[in-house]
Amino acid sequence: MIKAILTGLLKFVSICPLSAARGLGRFVGFVFGRVLRHHREDAFEALERSIPELSPAECKKTINTMYRLQGVHFLEMMWYSMRGLEAVKAAVEVDGLEHVETARERGKGVLALTAHIGNFELMPMATAALGYKLSVIVKRIKNEAVNEVVGKLRTHEGLSFLATDHAYRDCLKALRRNEAVGMIIDQNMTRDSGVFVDFFGKPACTSPGLAYMAAQSQAPVVPVFIYRKPDGGFRLKVHPPLDPPEDRQPETIHAATQLYTKVIEDAICVAPEQWIWMHRRWKTVQLEGQSGKERLKD
Repeated sequence: MIKAILTGLLKFVSICPLSAARGLGRFVGFVFGRVLRHHREDAFEALERSIPELSPAECKKTINTMYRLQGVHFLEMMWYSMRGLEAVKAAVEVDGLEHVETARERGKGVLALTAHIGNFELMPMATAALGYKLSVIVKRIKNEAVNEVVGKLRTHEGLSFLATDHAYRDCLKALRRNEAVGMIIDQNMTRDSGVFVDFFGKPACTSPGLAYMAAQSQAPVVPVFIYRKPDGGFRLKVHPPLDPPEDRQPETIHAATQLYTKVIEDAICVAPEQWIWMHRRWKTVQLEGQSGKERLKD
């Protein structure tokens, strides 16, 4: 059923203008937000707690916009994947590209810190259109039909996406070639695979993988996020590089992971409606008396 729906969407997107794809995406996102009520409630509670200065009405508006944008982002990914890199390049405004060059001058490769902000699926295409190869580590999507379709779209332009289960060695090889590797660390982790750091004032179990990778490779970490613009285009914001951790000691890795998480938090606050508030980011609960660094001592 899901595969048939996705196949139909692909056929529609292959022939329709971008405005029509976005219109359908807004409708799909709206329906998704209305049907899955528990997701909506989780999203509202997470936003209300994380950004308390927003009124209930503002939170509701933000969540409504978020759901519509999630639908738009999915249809846009389909649309741009079928039109190629030049279409993406024409739609993306870049701010701070010089920071990538500064990082590459060190000859250690570049670790791109990013998150599920804006249409993050377009980021590898945007960087490829600018002449940079970016390999991104991604989790396998649980639904097989969705995973198959998204996987094909992601590799449409020969882009590189690395599965989390065997990515570490491939990442190190790419960094040794002075290439860029993107890591998304804004999702909940299980207690045995993450460390607890502060995220919007509450402990969140977070992957220490980026910190470990930076410490081992000594590659600089460059925060990169892609935001939607009011005119329908996109803004790729590249921040100055962060120095890698000096060692792989638990305290060092934990501090680096906290720093990266704070960078993501600040990036989300720029456009709260463009982050995935329905994701249960705080699902893994820190046990009483737990320091948050236990995973690093194994």
